[in-house]
Amino acid sequence: MVARTYSATLVGVNAVEVEVESHDGGGNPRMLIVGLPDASVKESRERVTAAINSSGFIMNDGVTTVNLAPADLKKEGPGFDLPIAISLIAHRSRIPIPVLSETAMIGELALNGELRPVRGLLAIALEARARGRKRLLVPKRAAAEASVVAGIDIIGVANLREAVDYLKSDVEILPEPCRATEFFAAASNYDIDFSDVKGQGDAKRAIEVAVAGGHNILMIGPPGTGKSMIAKRIATIMPGMSEEEAIETTKIHSAAGLLGEHSAFVATRPFRAPHHTISDAGLLGGGTNPGPGEVSLAHNGVLFLDELPEFRRSTLEVLRQPLEDGKVTISRAAGTVTFPAQFMLVAAMNPCPCGYYGDLKRECRCGPPVIQRYRQRISGPLLDRIDLHVEVPLVDYKALASQSGGEASEPVRKRVETARLMQQERFAAHPGVHTNSSMTPRLIKKHCELDAEAAGCLEHAMGEMNFSARAHDRILKVARTLADLGACDRITADHVLEAIGYRTLDRKMWM
Repeated sequence: MVARTYSATLVGVNAVEVEVESHDGGGNPRMLIVGLPDASVKESRERVTAAINSSGFIMNDGVTTVNLAPADLKKEGPGFDLPIAISLIAHRSRIPIPVLSETAMIGELALNGELRPVRGLLAIALEARARGRKRLLVPKRAAAEASVVAGIDIIGVANLREAVDYLKSDVEILPEPCRATEFFAAASNYDIDFSDVKGQGDAKRAIEVAVAGGHNILMIGPPGTGKSMIAKRIATIMPGMSEEEAIETTKIHSAAGLLGEHSAFVATRPFRAPHHTISDAGLLGGGTNPGPGEVSLAHNGVLFLDELPEFRRSTLEVLRQPLEDGKVTISRAAGTVTFPAQFMLVAAMNPCPCGYYGDLKRECRCGPPVIQRYRQRISGPLLDRIDLHVEVPLVDYKALASQSGGEASEPVRKRVETARLMQQERFAAHPGVHTNSSMTPRLIKKHCELDAEAAGCLEHAMGEMNFSARAHDRILKVARTLADLGACDRITADHVLEAIGYRTLDRKMWM
């Protein structure tokens, strides 16, 4: 006798449906699980057997074969416990076959039959809906995470006995209401504000420009000037996430297992700040069954790299692909996985190892060769991909002691949203291009035309400062953003000069 249930496994941040088949045979009692299971799936034999016995059900007294199809897809994680258990007891418990064919299920079983949450529920719910399943059985403690998906009934069950009784219609369990709008409204507020930052008008202006055009930015300044404080508040001036962006971001965090009972939905722009000791795989993603790295967890948000020169050179170089393409592709023997990685890169560094080069009050202890080696830890190709370099000097006492804070996040965000709206209209006919930072060479030529004065300024700067061709394009993109913030149709010489001013390292600091 063969019984079938339906579940799913994660491949990257997406889910793929898996059909769970069980066959009862004769011989000495034992269970075989086939279909490329990993160690945690193989261990389901012990968990499922104990859970079935603890819940008062009877298993086959001969050889039981469990097949996870498709057989050439690697199966990972304990989430197959529930569909395996249901398939083993479906006939003896008289669960209707049509009900099983309409139902997907996922969950880890405790030895007493209780259900425990697993990662990736949001992606699994999306896959079940796409496959036409009417309902998804999930652990009750994690039902809120999957409830943001409309068009499928999310049924939260506490244990194996309750799941079987529900499938037999012996008990009624109401589906979880779709809570996308509710979670979005409740979780879309920030506890911090741009007004917390005292002084640093030039740096905050540069941040506003960077956010308005989706540009990457590098802040250079001595310790204690507020670089990290500013970076943490960048998300508060970014345009609010749409529900589509929030669900996409939540799916990534769900696949990484970062969601909990009280944080089932990501409605604010993510802010990720990995330590400089992070590995290449930790930043980019990886593993035997590749999972998302920090660049993907920062999707639709901010990736902050503090003390940029302290990161390993190889680790920084892996950023070049996601910065250009907005995605990460990881190849393994079993296949290729692509993760989304559209983020704003915000980096910070000291001007020298001791941090006081150029400080008028404190003496720098580093000699020119030491400073040069320190700055050369950042490769030229990576630096070219950072549109704005801005100095963040020490704040004087009067600014710190002032009771009046700086401009709040809300008015800055409104200016940013106005500029972004102009860019959306400008690039409406170009899929994949949403901000000035994403312009292709052809779009730069079309939308970044310069008058004679502006062209003369840029030509002079290119000759005097030896800018690369990529830096030339970056300057034009930033100038276009400055024009958008000023509601100007054409780029003027003032916009070009300000954009050149944001190439600090190229102008005078790079040695």
